[in-house]
Amino acid sequence: MHKLIGLTTTSIIILVMRLVFLGRLTQSAGFCVRPGPSLQQQWRRKINDWQEVLQKWRKRSCCGTFSTDYKIQFSTTTTTTSCFSTSSSSSSSSSSSSSSSTSSSIVSTQEGENDNIQRNDPRPTLEEIRERRKLVKQEKKAAKQRRRLIIGQAKAVDRGKHNVVTYQPGGQDGQTFMALSGLPNYAAHDTNDPTKLFTVLGIESSCDDTGAAVVRSDGVILGEALASQSAIHEPWGGVKPDLARNAHQEQIDTVIQQALHQAGMTSAAQVDAIGVTVGPGLELCLRVGCNKARELAMEFNKPFVGVHHLEAHILMARFPLMANDPNQQPPTPTQQQQQLSTTAPATADTLASTKATMDFPFLALLVSGGHCQLIRCRGIGNCEILGGTMDDSLGECFDKTARLLGLPVGGGGGPAVERIARCGNATSVELPVPLRYKKNFDFSYAGLKTAVRMAAQKMAVEYQVERPDQLPDHCKADLAASFQHVAIQHVEQRLKYAMNLVQDENEGGIRTLAVVGGVAANTLLRTRIEQLCMTRDWKLVVPPPRLCTDQGTMIAWAAIERLWKKSSDDPTNQEVHARYPFATIIGKDQTKNDDNKDNHNNQNEKS
Repeated sequence: MHKLIGLTTTSIIILVMRLVFLGRLTQSAGFCVRPGPSLQQQWRRKINDWQEVLQKWRKRSCCGTFSTDYKIQFSTTTTTTSCFSTSSSSSSSSSSSSSSSTSSSIVSTQEGENDNIQRNDPRPTLEEIRERRKLVKQEKKAAKQRRRLIIGQAKAVDRGKHNVVTYQPGGQDGQTFMALSGLPNYAAHDTNDPTKLFTVLGIESSCDDTGAAVVRSDGVILGEALASQSAIHEPWGGVKPDLARNAHQEQIDTVIQQALHQAGMTSAAQVDAIGVTVGPGLELCLRVGCNKARELAMEFNKPFVGVHHLEAHILMARFPLMANDPNQQPPTPTQQQQQLSTTAPATADTLASTKATMDFPFLALLVSGGHCQLIRCRGIGNCEILGGTMDDSLGECFDKTARLLGLPVGGGGGPAVERIARCGNATSVELPVPLRYKKNFDFSYAGLKTAVRMAAQKMAVEYQVERPDQLPDHCKADLAASFQHVAIQHVEQRLKYAMNLVQDENEGGIRTLAVVGGVAANTLLRTRIEQLCMTRDWKLVVPPPRLCTDQGTMIAWAAIERLWKKSSDDPTNQEVHARYPFATIIGKDQTKNDDNKDNHNNQNEKS
């Protein structure tokens, strides 16, 4: 028993001595010991690392120098390669030679001596790593500050957070227009002869409808055609960009030929100019129409106009034969729809109608499937966005509500919700008015959309159905009517704030409102805004419902407005823009208007 204990003690002593020996060897090589639960495994791992380092040194040079991140230089000799010999004599000699070699070759890590060290490692130095980390921190800090500036701001309003091309056909001053591709003969001379007018072919393909129209410069629609894609996108519950692009490519030639045929023309060579939507919109779809228009303009050497889609909607409020004499009362939406002319001969009366359109400046409310904005319009290409939606647009919220209730959305969710809401009670479901206590010009419909969904789910539990689209029709009608009522109430509230701003300006106060965009076709919206304008003694102009949606007529008319300003674009290098914000125009009254807007916001916040 005593012999066994002595043998075990001797073995432990020998093992400890070997570990101490190996510890000194590895410490001289620059390794540090970190205690842990398994000390023996840590030593074995470090020994393996040391052997790998020695093998790399042997391969590089027999007696050269080599430096690592630890700034250690070794002179590799034959004695070094035998440091792990099994014999005790060779082990002691190799250990002594290795220790002497390492102790004599340790290089100082001070920055002043780095130039004397030959560095073969491609990894970055400590200074480079620190500089890189510093740049990353600065970039993260700058990005965080940019996010703070745009939190709670309308997403459609460009505040310098996006590096995109802006729309400025009149230059930075809004008055320097250039005819890069020429002008029609009569637009160049600005003649008042009613028989000398020009025609424009307008092409629209920004989203899910392919449209084309031939419009005369006095506002007469000579021919138009529209290919709807509602049946294609209805199974998807929304617009699928690749399917929309394919449908545009299939229909673009047919639609253009139909419009030309209705206008009594056989080819695009018979029109005087060509206009096409170049943004904003779906880029895949925009390219189809833009490429076709560029091809026609270069083939027949016609003036070319790249039209801003939102400005085209806005300018439909200035479309001839829709504005009455300024001395008369504003027409009702029904009267305006009856005033729409489809075709007429060019006479002095039709030419006079172009002079009776709504003059600049005016306030525009743009409500569509992708946009919800309040815009102060001062001229062609000179529009200032006062506010926009921070999340969903009004048309998008209509679409999502229609899908929630299981309504057909092929022709758009807005008409479906409007139809079923006529049979419902607008006060039966209590819904919150968005941004009720925020007295600014921005919109928000995400919260209202969520409130409608929660109310629909609550009704589904009460009526013991699995999904809201299985609710009875009277429940769907009540939900649709309540949603529509609150959504329009939110628009009325924002409009009041904007009206107070623009009508109280010191000079040139605005008292004209134009409601444009696809959602402007909603009957209840038009009626309630008309009542609001009558109580405030404002003039209201709303295009007919069929001209509120995307079509070729609005593109042709926007191109005519540009051509009257002697402005055209170059078809050889025209690009499309998915985002295409209005540029900030620097004018003599810009600073004053901005100060008035800031003062108005401050007064609202204090109140």
